Amino acid sequence: MTTEASFDTTALDRALDDLRADASTWVALPLKDKVALLEELPQKILDLAPQMVAVANKAKGIAATSAWAGEEWLVNVWAFIQGISSHALVLERVLAGKEPITADAVHTRPNGQVVVDVFPVTAYDRLLLNGYRAQAWIEPGFTAAQTRKDAAKMYRGAGYEQPGVALVLGAGNVGAITTLDILDQLFARGNVCVVKMNPVNDYLGPFYERIFSEFVSSGWLRFVYGGADVGGYLAHHPKVSSVHMTGSATTYDAIVWGDDADAATRKADNTPILDKPISAELGGISPLIVVPGEWSGADIRFQAEQIATSKLNNAGHNCIATQIVVISRDWPLADKLIAEVRRVMREVEPRRTYYPRSDEKTDKACEGMSGVAFLSRDKSRAVIPDVDPHSAASILRDEVFAGAMGIVRLPGATAREFLPTAVDFVNDDLPGSLGATLLIDPGTRKANAAAFDEALSRLRYGDIGVNVWSGLNFLLGYTPWGPFPGQTPQDIGSGTGVVHNAFLLQHVQKTVAEIPFRPSPRALAHGEWTISPKPVFFITNKTTETTVRRLLRFLVHGRPTALPGIVASALRG
Repeated sequence: MTTEASFDTTALDRALDDLRADASTWVALPLKDKVALLEELPQKILDLAPQMVAVANKAKGIAATSAWAGEEWLVNVWAFIQGISSHALVLERVLAGKEPITADAVHTRPNGQVVVDVFPVTAYDRLLLNGYRAQAWIEPGFTAAQTRKDAAKMYRGAGYEQPGVALVLGAGNVGAITTLDILDQLFARGNVCVVKMNPVNDYLGPFYERIFSEFVSSGWLRFVYGGADVGGYLAHHPKVSSVHMTGSATTYDAIVWGDDADAATRKADNTPILDKPISAELGGISPLIVVPGEWSGADIRFQAEQIATSKLNNAGHNCIATQIVVISRDWPLADKLIAEVRRVMREVEPRRTYYPRSDEKTDKACEGMSGVAFLSRDKSRAVIPDVDPHSAASILRDEVFAGAMGIVRLPGATAREFLPTAVDFVNDDLPGSLGATLLIDPGTRKANAAAFDEALSRLRYGDIGVNVWSGLNFLLGYTPWGPFPGQTPQDIGSGTGVVHNAFLLQHVQKTVAEIPFRPSPRALAHGEWTISPKPVFFITNKTTETTVRRLLRFLVHGRPTALPGIVASALRG
């Protein structure tokens, strides 16, 4: 069906006509030419990055001298270039006649489940992000041999499954979400695509049009602008083959089932108004589980900075921002850690919330809750202590998408006692399945290896971070990104489908990223062999902008002479 439009659709129809006319030329384009197009993008991004970052920071109310000024360089520019570089590396392997994943990167767990090492990939990964690693877990039932055979199969004889014209409904919070979704449609699915920019950050559209200019001029990509009416018109247009969206479950339901009086009946009867494939990344309520253990004062301070980062990055406007900290009520250090989290959240530089309705959602989360600690003058940052895990509190039911965070205390003095309860709670009681984080010190992990492995295996989240905010999975490029599989259109949860899948793996269940519990040099004193200092994405890092800009130049130009400057800046963070 085509939605009746109350506006002039001429330009939209023309864009779809152009894409339909040129879709076959994209599919037929030789892989070497596709790789060449990818390789041209990083320099274009780097050239436009200063202007793009300045415009974004101005829109978000961040001054050039602000401590927050480096954030956009990381989450928009670095993630964009890293995503391109990872796709290019894998496709270059295929072009050279090699397997996209090496045999020694594929492992089988004792229970038969296959996992694939997806990071680090290069020697520079091992140097610059020393101790960082990530694995993609494949859904049970698929063998290691099948996993290797299926990787990048569309470029190894199988071809794309159903290439056509895709609609990408862009995200309004992080620009790189939209650009990485474009890469996924073009290179993983073989689709040409029309991208509707989100009104919240549509100021980025002109930059993206220039960066992707060759794709636009060749008829493989179009950018359009407007609100929900434009998105609805395009989603239901007969010349659009599939839809990928980032947003809320409410928006998804409106597109799939409608938003009129009959929508609930359609959902109950499974008679959607959208009869085409749709994938979606919809967020949820992301937990951070703190496993009780022996932590020093320095450990408490460092992990408090991590927890605060997972909440306040991008002013909390992230689909995997930590909303609930799950901590043992029997752990003697619990109150010290929470107090330190509050201190960090209070002391980092103020910034305004910019996403629509964020203040309203924070107010709703805090309303009627006892002991709320507001940590900024505008009350945009808040910690809600001792949330009853069995209550119907908003903080447990509604995604805040802003600076409010709740604390749930569960029983269990030891890791063995606490982990099963914590995993059951986040799996069964919190809406969503996109991102979860676990913090555990090395000694506790070693002493409770089986219990921890069981907890990791049981977690029903698509992106998991061990001793690192799960948002790292978004930044690494090689790491598949998406909710835990199993959602249905009637109960969509955090969405469906996987993107950012540079190795083009099939049947991904979840991705697990990990970094050392302690930064260097303190890690070395505790027997953790890593030279990585404080992560560049920490909101308390003093050199984020300098370090990231140096990293970007290295990613684009690959000059080893840049390495000392990168390391020197990172160490000062």
